[in-house]
Amino acid sequence: MLNKISDSIYYLSNQDDRERPVLGLVCGEEASLIIDCGNSPQHAKEFLAEISKLDVPPVKYAVITHAHWDHFMGMNEFDAMAVVNTETDGLLQKWQSLSYGDSSLQTYVNSGFMNAKCMEVLQEDMPNRETFKLKPSDIIFEKTLVIDLGNKKCVLEKIRSTHTDDSTIVYIPDDKVIFLGDAAYGTTTNTLFHIKQPLLLPMIQDIQKYDAEWSVLGHESICDREEMELYWKELIAASAAAESASVEAGEENFKVQNNREPNGNELFFIKAFANDHVIRHQQ
Repeated sequence: MLNKISDSIYYLSNQDDRERPVLGLVCGEEASLIIDCGNSPQHAKEFLAEISKLDVPPVKYAVITHAHWDHFMGMNEFDAMAVVNTETDGLLQKWQSLSYGDSSLQTYVNSGFMNAKCMEVLQEDMPNRETFKLKPSDIIFEKTLVIDLGNKKCVLEKIRSTHTDDSTIVYIPDDKVIFLGDAAYGTTTNTLFHIKQPLLLPMIQDIQKYDAEWSVLGHESICDREEMELYWKELIAASAAAESASVEAGEENFKVQNNREPNGNELFFIKAFANDHVIRHQQ
């Protein structure tokens, strides 16, 4: 079932047990736009089935927030123009060249290009895998793009992000809603989950210049303004404390700087920033 944010904006909730992110829908008077295409053809078909229950214009645009498989592997199901930034397009070209039969998928997993969960989902939710080819992008932008759906504008921007180097966000000014994809999350490198500390404040700056009452995150669903401000506050406090690869030192710094123990979220973030020191030292 689609969740309604406003008269023109909806989203399909994430399903973490199935590696399915949030999918968004924005409707204008002349066309509709989706944000992310699902992790498989089956995920996309279920999204389309929900959209068909609404009296909205046809989906003309499909924005892919970044080139992680769970956000784009359903894109062939949409009769829509795929919209990506230049960096995302370059990453998707690799996936467009792949074969998706069992032996090929296993080869990609063995090489580390694809994770085992991706293979599992595609084997379950992608019919005709032997002949499947991911379609190419249709609209490619460098930094920003405005799409007018007919009395409803969507502002796309490639931002600095702690998650990927190719993160696109989508802001709808009329409704003060922003779709962040996975931009505000960390990432995993060499089996270590980390948050790219040098990019934290630049990312927050890129996001907060948009006046958003509601923020939709790729694996959290929806947050109001107060919840997002708390999220940023906890991240910033944890980052300020994490000056090295030592989690213990980060905890002690946090206590001194804030006159209290870090809460569960803040401790998680301190560990992620400490891991980032480890990753940057390895590079």
